[in-house]
Amino acid sequence: MPQNKNMDTTSKQPEISSMTHEEEEEAQHDISKLRDHVEQISLSQRVTKNELEALMDVLKRNIEVAK
Repeated sequence: MPQNKNMDTTSKQPEISSMTHEEEEEAQHDISKLRDHVEQISLSQRVTKNELEALMDVLKRNIEVAK
């Protein structure tokens, strides 16, 4: 069976970064903003989950009282 020459497993060396100091600072700022955004989303999801669990508890109690 012939070997596929396109399946070369050797990895290329990463190129040396040529970012300027300003670009690095901007990238760090963007990363920080993304981290803050992810943290806010996570907090919002926890609040939503807690609110949903509280509503489910109220619904269960109301169903039990109605029986």
